[in-house]
Amino acid sequence: MTHKTLIVIPSRLQATRLPNKPLANINGKPMIQHVWERACKANAGDVVVSCAEQEIADVIEKAGGKAVLSDPTLPSGTDRVHAAWRKVDPDATIYDSIVNLQGDLPTIDPKIINKTVAALHATPKADILTPVTKIIDMSELSTPSVVKVATGNFHNTIAKALYFSRNCIPYNAKQYYHHIGLYVLRPKALAQFVKLPISNLEKEEKLEQLRALEAGHSIHVVCVDTDTPFGVDTADDLEKARKILGHYS
Repeated sequence: MTHKTLIVIPSRLQATRLPNKPLANINGKPMIQHVWERACKANAGDVVVSCAEQEIADVIEKAGGKAVLSDPTLPSGTDRVHAAWRKVDPDATIYDSIVNLQGDLPTIDPKIINKTVAALHATPKADILTPVTKIIDMSELSTPSVVKVATGNFHNTIAKALYFSRNCIPYNAKQYYHHIGLYVLRPKALAQFVKLPISNLEKEEKLEQLRALEAGHSIHVVCVDTDTPFGVDTADDLEKARKILGHYS
C-alpha cells in the first residue's frame, strides 16, 4: 500500500518568551527556514508551513516552499496544523498521515521524521505516533522542560504511551525516555482532537498530548537512536542552536 503524508510546520511570531523567534537569524537563515529544509530532507511527504503572519509565509515562499496563512487567533499549533491540512486537502482524501512538526526545532534530524512516520504505518492500533530518545544525562530527570514518558513494553523500538509528565516517571525505572515534540497523526485522530476541550491533566502538566490520552486516543512512541533536538524557547536556546549549526549572526 502506498502511503501519502503531509508534514505541517505550525509557526507564529507572537511567542511570549522569544518574540519573532521564527525569523531569528541562525547561520544566515531564519529559524523557520532551517526547520522547513530539514522537513524537506526527510523526503517523507509534502511539506507546508502553517503560519499566522505574512512575514513567515514570505520567508518560506522565497526559499521555494509552500506556506498557508492560518487564523492568528487559533489556540494551538495543532489547530494550525489542522487548518493547513484542510486547506490543502479540503475533502480529507489525499493524506493518510499528518505530521505536526514544531517550528522551533531547527536541529531536528530528518531521520526522526522518517522513522516516526514509518512507525505509525507499522502500528495499526496507534492513532498518534511520537518519538522518544533514551535519557543519558541524568540531570534531565529533574528538568521540567524535558518531558518524560511512561510506556508499556517496547517491541522493535515501539511501545504504547501510558502517560507523559514533566516530572521523573516512572519511579525507579531502569531506563527513562525523553519525549520529542513531533507527532504523526491519522487524519481522523487530528480531526477529533481539535474538537476536544482542554483537559484537566493538560492544564496541570501543560502538555497537549494528555488531552488525547484522556479522550481515549492510542498514542505510541518510537525510540530513535539520534541526538535529541531541542526547542528554541529562550535567547540562551537560540545561542545554543547557533553554535550547533555553526554560525553566530
